[in-house]
Amino acid sequence: MRDNLQFIPLGGMGEIGKNMYAYQYGDEILVVDAGLKFPEEEMFGIDYVIPNISYLLENQKKVQAIFLTHGHEDHVGALPFVLKQLPVPVYGTKLTLGLLKVKLDEHNVSANLKEVRAGDVVPIGRFKVQCIHVNHSIPDSLGLAIKTPVGTIFHSGDFKLDQTPVDGKVTDYFALTTLGQEGVLALMADSTNAQRPGYTKSERDVGKVLDDIFAKIKGRAIVATFASNIHRIQQVFDTADRFGRKVAVVGRSMVNNVTTAVDLGYLVFPKGILVEIEDLSKLPADKVVIISTGSQGEPLSGLTRMASGSHPRINILPGDTVILASTPVPGNEKLVSRVIDGLAKAGAQVIYQGILDVHVSGHASREELKLMINMLRPKFMVPIHGEYRHQAAFSNLAQLMGYESSVVLAVENGDIVEFTRDSARPAGKVPAGSVLVDGIGVGDVGNVVLRDRQQLAADGVLVASVTIDRQQRKILAGPTIISRGFVYVKESEGLLSEAEARIAASLLKALQSSTEWSTLRNSVREPLIELMYEKTRRRPVILPMLMELNRD
Repeated sequence: MRDNLQFIPLGGMGEIGKNMYAYQYGDEILVVDAGLKFPEEEMFGIDYVIPNISYLLENQKKVQAIFLTHGHEDHVGALPFVLKQLPVPVYGTKLTLGLLKVKLDEHNVSANLKEVRAGDVVPIGRFKVQCIHVNHSIPDSLGLAIKTPVGTIFHSGDFKLDQTPVDGKVTDYFALTTLGQEGVLALMADSTNAQRPGYTKSERDVGKVLDDIFAKIKGRAIVATFASNIHRIQQVFDTADRFGRKVAVVGRSMVNNVTTAVDLGYLVFPKGILVEIEDLSKLPADKVVIISTGSQGEPLSGLTRMASGSHPRINILPGDTVILASTPVPGNEKLVSRVIDGLAKAGAQVIYQGILDVHVSGHASREELKLMINMLRPKFMVPIHGEYRHQAAFSNLAQLMGYESSVVLAVENGDIVEFTRDSARPAGKVPAGSVLVDGIGVGDVGNVVLRDRQQLAADGVLVASVTIDRQQRKILAGPTIISRGFVYVKESEGLLSEAEARIAASLLKALQSSTEWSTLRNSVREPLIELMYEKTRRRPVILPMLMELNRD
């Protein structure tokens, strides 16, 4: 066996989301996280984007386990799809596994879930994983010290160094400094905020802002945040209690996560403060708080439906105050703006980041990253969990601290980095990229289908229907053109009549020399493409429908 360790990112490099990282030593593979990301606006019909795990499936017997850093979607959301193909043990903290279990049950997926706690050292094959508590915007978050025969890797997970966390549990600085004294081969570091100077604000700062807002509003308060941001939800309950308001929870994922967090003891509030939506009408407006999904403008979320007036139980009323306690994930800005406009049009006052500090990041800024590096003093570093500009900013930061550029490795999804005790070098690539999830279909929508959907959305479709007799080489009926999303038929009769004439001439000509279906279909498609671009400068999807009478 060669004395080396391979680091293989399958997602999370050059992007925010679908975090998934493989560590391979000999014939054993340990996977850290299995997340998803939400589709970009032009990915029509796509529900989720998950990592390509073909390399893991090809080496399925080598995969020992999946170890989770925390319970956010971009770190655990792909597991219902991954575990169907890769049924390996999954390690995580109580809250992480509790939130995961809800998702697995929704997909009817069973799994071997193994609970760990901060401070545990878990042997997995030739790996030993030390669980170190770190702060993030969700409780029970871990950094992982992965001890291998060639040295220790510290996989930071998502972290910040919050000195006043909501649950009172600060990052385990003693464990990190001890790790640094023992020696760290490589730091795989959260680079999301590597461009942001100073320190990330404490989550408790949001609680103070919420208090100031609640002190001034007279109507209902509606707070939208990530369903997995348990610390933020806790602060909303705390503020509601201080101002004598009852709380109702809206949105399937929000209800599920609140229920799980309460059951596991991670969300604590006075008895009687949580009420059902049906009870809101019995309460004065100044005694109501609604916590909802939809902070990212998701089309079917609770807040989006309120903004459009389509929510079955809650209508936005003049006097309502809506607080978006989040910032838009890159790519969601238009969706969020649309929701804000809808809420304002309905008469609500909308408060969001930029007006007041109703959100703080869960990721370390530059000074915190420096402190993490100084505690660990790694030989090598790989910036993970960030777009390319974030990874570049991390590299620049490390160089400012005196590290050579050669020890901060620029890595993309699918790259193999090979570590020995004293070196790190590129060692090839494995298949990586995105798998699109549409309904129950996983991976059956690829670039070709997506391009067709984009073209349909942009220029519509024309269906050309013709009945022919190939033996007598004649047209029996048609051509007839049906337009959907291209032109309004009643106003374009001349264009469509010209198209039908061109199709008939082209098809009759083709019939004289060939009766092959492919040739005949092309004789319908090509004149339509040419004419429509000539007349409209548009390229609709063309669907030739050739039919032949059954002579039997």
